[in-house]
Order: sequence, then C-alpha cells, then structure tokens
Amino acid sequence: MAITAADVNKLRQLTGSGMMDCKNALVEADGDFDKAIDILRKKGQKIAAKRADRSANEGFVVAKTSNDNTYGAVLMLNCETDFVGKTNDFTQLANDILNFAVENKIKNIDHLKESKLNGHSIDALLTEMTGKTGEKIELNQFAVLENAFVSYYNHNGNRLASIVAFNKTSKNLNTIGHEIAMQIAAMNPISVDESSVPENIKNHELEIAKEQVRNEGKPENMVEKIALGKLNKFFKENTLINQDFILDNKKTVKQYMAEEDKDLVCEGFFRLQLGA
Repeated sequence: MAITAADVNKLRQLTGSGMMDCKNALVEADGDFDKAIDILRKKGQKIAAKRADRSANEGFVVAKTSNDNTYGAVLMLNCETDFVGKTNDFTQLANDILNFAVENKIKNIDHLKESKLNGHSIDALLTEMTGKTGEKIELNQFAVLENAFVSYYNHNGNRLASIVAFNKTSKNLNTIGHEIAMQIAAMNPISVDESSVPENIKNHELEIAKEQVRNEGKPENMVEKIALGKLNKFFKENTLINQDFILDNKKTVKQYMAEEDKDLVCEGFFRLQLGA
C-alpha cells in the first residue's frame, strides 16, 4: 500500500511521533493506523528498556491547586537533557498529567501512574514520550496537600515549585498563600517549625554545634548551653514560620501571618526542585 504524506501527517497528529518514525511505522503496518500506533508504542518500550540505566535529572516542575483551593499538587517530570525538558510536547505532558491529578484529586504517585489519561495509563504515556524523544522519561516526584486552603508557586523556568496548606480560609489568603509559597521556594525551609524538625536532624545539628563550640576552645561546662543556642539559630534560619519574611525582613513569617489572622496556621508544604 502506498503511504502518502497525508497519512504520515495524520499519524503524527495522533501520536506526536517524528515524521520518519510515523512513515516507517505505516510502511511496516502496511498502512493500518492501529497497527502503526502499536508499533510506535512498542518502539517507545524498547527505547525505555535501553535507557533504563540512564540518569534523568532535567525536566519540568509544576504546581497547581483545585478551583476551591482545598487540594494542591506539585510534580516533577524528568528527562535526560534540558533541550527535551523545554519542548512543547514534554511540558504539555507534564501539565496534562498535573491537570488530571488536580481534577481527580489523585492521592499519591502510584495511583497517578496507574490512572488513565486519554485512554492510556500515565505510565504508557511516559513510555510513548520516551519513544518520541529517545530519552529516559520519568515521573519521579508527586506530592499532594489537602486542607482548608492550599496555595502554590511556580518559579520562572519551571525548575522549582512549591505548595503550602493552611488550616482555614481568610480574606487575603490568595495573596498571603502565594507569598508564603514563594518564601518556601526561595528559602527552602526543612519544616514548618522546630517541633516538626525530624529528631535525627536535631541530633545531628546539635552534635555539629557541640563540636564547633569545643573547637572554639570554650569550657566543657558551657558546651551544651552554647550548642543549644546555635541549634535555635538553625531553627530560625531553617523552619518556615521562624524565618525572616523575604518581602519584609523586619518580621518573621509567623508575624506576617498573624497580622492577617492570629489563628492562621501553616499545616505543611512541599517543595520540588530539579537537581536538588
């Protein structure tokens, strides 16, 4: 069967694969579009198997919330090169997956990968993208928050994004939430406050502080007290509500939130960054 340019273009529109890949698939399938699509999917599976041991550290990071702001998600779609990470097909796939997750309030990454988007599982779509790009494509990270109000921030270039949840709604929370999500992106806190810092991190930082104090030649009976002071400084610099607010460093994030509503509480956050 003769394969026309129109046939090739039609298959390309259906699959997003390259012109030569589409032409070769149609030739192999003797013009049968369904068979050609299967051939292209199998090609993606073969490439995925060959690229399995490759590193995929580039990509696209994006966050979004539901219309009622009670659900927010952030995901990282990875590829091997910055070039592929900036292509329209790749970024569109990332946005399509996130939009689907938000619309359906998907709970975790396993559920997301198994879900059907446009009749195919997310995993299958990732394999298809591998076939199109010739690179390893992975959905490596996906995080969700559900609460009374969730905000998000996408940094320019989509290499960094964050989501943050609050215990209640408030008149100006669209602005406040966005600014605190931006704070999280910029300052990379390790937890909301000192009480939520994991014990292993507290112990590690305290031991480092003690060693620093001893190296400074301070008396042993003062080591614990000075080290605790250093630990408190660590908490101030690395826990969200104790950090200086990036838009007004005369106040902490906690003070900024209290100015809007003394009962407003940050319940949690996630921050994803390429290469981090």
